Amino acid sequence: NRLGATICRVLRVEGRRLQVAELDAIDGTPVLDIKPVMEEFLPREAVRQPEWSRELMRHYWAKKD
Repeated sequence: NRLGATICRVLRVEGRRLQVAELDAIDGTPVLDIKPVMEEFLPREAVRQPEWSRELMRHYWAKKD
């Protein structure tokens, strides 16, 4: 099974519907579980990554017209 995990912001809750921003998923993708993200759940140390990965992701969240 190909499962992904992503962090997004909850904008609004209307009954059983959530409106979110910055969700890294394709429209219509089923959501299996929702959990809060708290500082204690994130890595305890600084995340190390190679410079090429920063270059690759530099415009990932840029708004497209």
